[in-house]
Amino acid sequence: MSSASSRATVDHNRRRLLGVGIGLGAAALLPSPVRADTSVKGQLVLYTSQLLQDAQQTAAAFKRVYPNVEVKWIRDGTTQLLTKLRAEFAAGSPQPDVLLIADALAMAGLKHEGRLAPYRDAAADGLPRQLRDHDGYWYGTKLITTGIAYNTAAQKEPRRWWDLADASGQIAMPSPLYSGAATVMLESFVQDGALGWKYYEALAHARAIAQGGNGGVFRKVAGGAKLYGIMVDFLAIRSQQKGSPIRFVFPEEGVSAVTEPVAVLKTARNVPAARAFVDFVLSRTGQQLIAHQGMLPARSDVIPPPGFPRADQIKLLDLDVERALRTVQADKQRFSSLFA
Repeated sequence: MSSASSRATVDHNRRRLLGVGIGLGAAALLPSPVRADTSVKGQLVLYTSQLLQDAQQTAAAFKRVYPNVEVKWIRDGTTQLLTKLRAEFAAGSPQPDVLLIADALAMAGLKHEGRLAPYRDAAADGLPRQLRDHDGYWYGTKLITTGIAYNTAAQKEPRRWWDLADASGQIAMPSPLYSGAATVMLESFVQDGALGWKYYEALAHARAIAQGGNGGVFRKVAGGAKLYGIMVDFLAIRSQQKGSPIRFVFPEEGVSAVTEPVAVLKTARNVPAARAFVDFVLSRTGQQLIAHQGMLPARSDVIPPPGFPRADQIKLLDLDVERALRTVQADKQRFSSLFA
C-alpha cells in the first residue's frame, strides 16, 4: 500500500508475476455492464504495484472494456519495479507502456528524469487537485490514508494527531525508512505548519516505537501490545468489520495519503492503449472496481466500501511532491536520529 517495502508480508514468489491475456472471470466484479471499445488494439504492457488479486482484477476488467488489447503485466513492489525499470532504461529497452505504482513521490521522480509523457486530456473530472500532477503527467487513482488506529481497551479515543502526545509508551508507527506510506506522511507533515517536526519530536518524547511497516503496527494495536498506532486506513477498518477490537480515526488536522498514481511512459509503444488504461482506472467504472476491491476510490461520486467515508469527506494534507523529492533523504536521516 505503499511502496514495495510496505508490502513485505506478501510472499516473494507471488509478488512477481507476469500475467498475459488474463481471463475475464475477475472482470465480473465490474458493478454494471459496460460498452466494449474495439477501436483500441495491440499489446499493452503494464507495471503495477497493486496487490496481486487487485492487479489480476484490474487487468481483466480493462480487457472487458477493450477486448482487442492484449494485456501483459508485471506485478511487484514499487521499489523493485523501479529497479527493474532503471535497468531497462540503462539498456535502452524500457518495456512498460503504463505504470500504476504506489506513491506520487516515485512518479515525481520519473517525471523529473524525463521518463513520463503528459496526458493532459485524461478523464480526470472530479479528481481532487492533490491527486493529480499539475502538468498532467500522473493521476492518483485511490486514497490509502494514514491516520490513527486505537485498541478499544484505550481509555481515550483520539480525534486529533496531538492527542497522541500524552500516550507515553503506547504508540506504534511505521518507519519511513521501510514504508512508502510513512514516507508520504513524513513529507506531508514536514510541509504542514501546524504539525511539522514539532509533532515528530512530540512522538519521540512520548517514546513512540517507529519500526517496520503498517502490518507490524496493525498487529501490535489489534493484539493490545500497543493501545495506539499510526497506520493506513484499510487494515484497521477491514479488521474492525471482522470483529477485531480496533478502530480507525481520520484526524481533524488532516491525513496524508498514498494515491497509487497512473502514468504513461514517454517510451510507450502503444500510446492509445496506455491512455485508454489511464482513462479506465479514472472512470466511474474503474473507480467502482477499486471500491469493490475494498479501497477508497479517488472520486467522491463513487460509493466507498463499507466503513469508509467519501473522498470529499476527508481532509487531505497538501504535499508538494517536487519539494519532497529535494528533502526526503535529509528528512529520513533526521527522522532516524529522532527515533534511534
